[in-house]
Amino acid sequence: MEKEWFTDWFDTPYYHTLYKHRDYSEASEFIDNITHFLQLKPNTSCWDLCCGKGRHSIYLNKKGYKVVGTDLSEQSIIEANKSANATLDFYTQDMRTLFRTNYFDVVFNLFTSFGYFDKRQDDVHVFSSVYKSLKPNGLFVFDFLNAQYVRNNFISKMEQNIDGITFQITKTIENNTVIKNIDFTDNNKAYHFEERVKLFDKSYFDGLAQECGFTLLHTFGNYQLEPFDLQTSPRLILVLQKQ
Repeated sequence: MEKEWFTDWFDTPYYHTLYKHRDYSEASEFIDNITHFLQLKPNTSCWDLCCGKGRHSIYLNKKGYKVVGTDLSEQSIIEANKSANATLDFYTQDMRTLFRTNYFDVVFNLFTSFGYFDKRQDDVHVFSSVYKSLKPNGLFVFDFLNAQYVRNNFISKMEQNIDGITFQITKTIENNTVIKNIDFTDNNKAYHFEERVKLFDKSYFDGLAQECGFTLLHTFGNYQLEPFDLQTSPRLILVLQKQ
């Protein structure tokens, strides 16, 4: 079986080098806004699905919530576990497989940690796993890119120099998928990695949610929780509820 592209890329240190300068203040703002909007109580049980090195899990935990973070990358989880405590745990986990049952009050899947799989059935497995992990009336906060906004603002080439490494990045859209090719040289060795993210629109997620039993409560278009606009909103943020 051919290896899925993310199994290596997410686990390499170069992935974290390339994205080390992300503006996490925006992420913190979103977490503040959404947890306030949902009126989450102290000790709310949260699952940070695709947590990476745990930055957002740690922030949620500091806000007083019980948090479990999971990610496919073993190296990321090793790093995240350095911050584990009595109310903050991390585990290596494929998002397509069932993790816990009737356990969480809220599941967060943040900052486009979805759209990687070739088969729709894999996406169904993710939503089904989340549904089963939630307590009755539990919430799923799903944060994805706005596909139309990506098309409207598409940049095909860029170059980034980080820590002495020059990353050459080219992007194309093929078969409703953004394909990002990442090329660079380090210590006289050439590297090539690829990222693939599907350009799903809201109707696709409406279908997944309905199939798995979710009810849509809210739709937002950015991290300030403003209404979703197909042409101008950078994000597609859904708040789903288990019935």
